[in-house]
Amino acid sequence: MSTNPEILKRIPQKDPFLFISDIIEQGEDKIITNYQISGNEDFFKGHFPHMPIMPGVLLCEAAFQTGALLMSYKFETGLDGKTAVVSRVNNAKFKNLVRPGDNLIIEVELTEQIENAAFMKGKITVDKKKALLIDFAVTLVENP
Repeated sequence: MSTNPEILKRIPQKDPFLFISDIIEQGEDKIITNYQISGNEDFFKGHFPHMPIMPGVLLCEAAFQTGALLMSYKFETGLDGKTAVVSRVNNAKFKNLVRPGDNLIIEVELTEQIENAAFMKGKITVDKKKALLIDFAVTLVENP
């Protein structure tokens, strides 16, 4: 599955560490993306090879990347020489396993922005079942 070029332009993560592939819906303070799990991802080789499961930390990363993408739209010129870096994680709840062949629907909502910090709520679903609920913050930092 190829990645939407708009995503590649707006966030720094690239394959093999990119966990969003398309934008489903975008609003001022909310964005919905997706990522189709092929089953060929390298992490499946070692993360329970007898029962492949997407690591929870990578589910979090998919939410973080979606949050960074949302932040890139909050500014007219994208992130303009800055990178959105995770600065806080709260209340991560893993509800269901994610397996090869699943399609992640990743929803992130901006709940508050204070200067260069953005506070967000994320939810990942697979077949309308919650896989992850998470609160997190990103801080915009200058690129070196």
